[in-house]
Amino acid sequence: MIRIQGITKSFSGEEVLKGIDASFVPGKCNLIIGLSGSGKTVLLKSIIGLHHQDSGEIYFDDKRQHDMTAKELKLLRQNMGVVFQASALLTSLSVRENVQMPLDFFSNMDDKTKAERVDYCLDRVRIPPEAIDKSPSELSGGMQKRVAIARAIVMNPKYLFCDEPNSGLDPETAIVIDELIKSITLEYNMTTVINTHDMNSVLEIGDNVLLLKNGVKAWEGSSAE
Repeated sequence: MIRIQGITKSFSGEEVLKGIDASFVPGKCNLIIGLSGSGKTVLLKSIIGLHHQDSGEIYFDDKRQHDMTAKELKLLRQNMGVVFQASALLTSLSVRENVQMPLDFFSNMDDKTKAERVDYCLDRVRIPPEAIDKSPSELSGGMQKRVAIARAIVMNPKYLFCDEPNSGLDPETAIVIDELIKSITLEYNMTTVINTHDMNSVLEIGDNVLLLKNGVKAWEGSSAE
């Protein structure tokens, strides 16, 4: 579980987050929604650690982030998978090499075990074998998102963060990506946090929804509510 209390963040004197409280539970798709400029991207980046909040606390499984040692913070980062808005795949590397990169940097696996793990993750997101050695630039937008998801889960993380995973996708492909994220969340019992403006995603996979408006929490509940 991830829990945030009183998170504030300002840029150049402008307050973007104004005391946000929320909880994100494991095994659920936790969605952050709001209009452009509402603060949802800043909140997601603050939770991940790309921004440092001005005040407030972030807890991971009841452990306050501020109290974590350097070793604990490193382990926390390794337990995070991130799907970036533009996928952020390296076109100089093949699909396989992109997915394997976290294992090369942060695991002690031998080459055979790495290859098996990469193959499993690519198969899990339904990347066909003939695409594995291609450059990401040769793939469609939907296929690139799948590769990005495979890379995000290759370390078997406890937490999965997705920044606008449906951005730039056609409605049919967006539904496929939503269903994939939902099934992976359930399968691994991950705490999944998704930043989105796609109301179809809210209705289809929004187990817990946090609505931000002008930097404050305007509402929190399930999509059914």
